[in-house]
Amino acid sequence: MKKKIAIFPGSFDPFTMGHADIVNRGLKIFDEVIIAVGYNTSKKNRYFDLEFMIEKIEETYKDQPNVTVLKYAELTAEFAKKVNANYLLRGLRNTTDFEYENSISQVNRHLNENLETVFLITSPEYASISSTVIREVHKYNGNIKDFLPYTL
Repeated sequence: MKKKIAIFPGSFDPFTMGHADIVNRGLKIFDEVIIAVGYNTSKKNRYFDLEFMIEKIEETYKDQPNVTVLKYAELTAEFAKKVNANYLLRGLRNTTDFEYENSISQVNRHLNENLETVFLITSPEYASISSTVIREVHKYNGNIKDFLPYTL
């Protein structure tokens, strides 16, 4: 049987407990999860350095050989072909996320007909966490340790 490989793409600026929740639950469904750290062209500059964030995510999953962290700068549908992934793993916090993710899912499927998007509803305790809010709290020296699966 073919190995079920999922990509969990995002800018992860930063990678939060909500993201970790989706990866950890995705591991119950897929043989392998590739956390694909990409560049979001709608965001001008990253708050946390890309290489630093990759290190922190790798540190989080160092004991899980079925999790890989890769950097990419191309269409997700094309990247999926390169890494032999037939699934995209996405988390949904609310209906706004669904509207946005649904549109992306349709385009990805058009670009790569073998790519299925699997949506997981974020666990309630993480639904309020967004990278945008975490960046803002950190910017003003607020404590964000409870929102991250690693230490800064």
